[in-house]
Amino acid sequence: MKKSGGAEKKKARRSSASVQNGSRDPSSDTPPRKQAAKKDLFQLFAEKVRDHKDLVSKWAILQETRVEYFRGRDFVSFMKNHPELKEILELDRNLETEDIANSLLQKNLLVRCDRVVKTVRPGKKKLSTWPAHLEIFPEQVFSENDAFFAWTFVKQRPLWQTLLSFVWPVLTLAICLFPVYPHRCKLLILYSCAGVLLLILSLLLLRAAIFGAAWIILGKRVWFFPNILAEEATLQELFRFWPKKDEEERPKWTARLFYAIVSVLVILLLRHHAPDEAARARYQKRMSNIIDDVLEWSPSLALSGMMEKQTVVNATENTNNILNESKAASETVSSADETGSFEEIDQHQNDTL
Repeated sequence: MKKSGGAEKKKARRSSASVQNGSRDPSSDTPPRKQAAKKDLFQLFAEKVRDHKDLVSKWAILQETRVEYFRGRDFVSFMKNHPELKEILELDRNLETEDIANSLLQKNLLVRCDRVVKTVRPGKKKLSTWPAHLEIFPEQVFSENDAFFAWTFVKQRPLWQTLLSFVWPVLTLAICLFPVYPHRCKLLILYSCAGVLLLILSLLLLRAAIFGAAWIILGKRVWFFPNILAEEATLQELFRFWPKKDEEERPKWTARLFYAIVSVLVILLLRHHAPDEAARARYQKRMSNIIDDVLEWSPSLALSGMMEKQTVVNATENTNNILNESKAASETVSSADETGSFEEIDQHQNDTL
């Protein structure tokens, strides 16, 4: 009787708890695996959209964190050109683009941002199209008008990045072992690195020369490879060749004339103080000696050099010891001779007396 009474009390507590919680959630009838699969549809959709190359996106700093973001109007045009991506959402594939974006915002897959600098900087005609610094917008609602949206989930790393993470330690070890490489390998590495360095310096110098000539003669700012020195840029943006559109005001002719005169004076000064042939030959000989020392070094030569040095030191010490002994003996003999000569002089004086 007591057991049955306890079971009835437990049932009554469960029924009262269900009544207090209100109406039953219809989604509770579905198994948890189906719920997870249903929730993952928007996650899968977001990953597909983010990995798609047609959606223009950039990188910026959001609260000291580097994030990838896109513009609202670009997302709308992207969904118009690629409506097949809505099939990933299954039951929600008939939603409008704005409703899909709001769902992504509600699921914290996106966050709406705003530019930090909201005023036009001096010398520019309008705000930057892609700001480098963002902040969170108060209202998390989708909009096309000057609205930016950043992805909040971590992008899945591709296979090549995983393999590259294992290659870096091997490369570091290979760089440390450069002195023990064969001579041909050292030459190959030396000329390859020198060629790459020369290419980079030549590219930067040619880029600066084209910019200076275009700025002085035409009054336009033309930077080929505009992102080559950018700190925050993807690999594709880093090697972009065509310059960006010049949105700043045209420089004054007085400033252009001033910098033209300064450039001519600097060129004449460098030409006047350029080293002569003898100085270049001395510098080349000095550098070639340093490079030869690096290339010709090997562990066997280093060990043999240490042994030869130790042998020379020992031979020098022995020679010094022999010289010291001979010097001491000669001093002893000379002192004995002097003593004998003094005795002979005394004896001769006594005989005379």
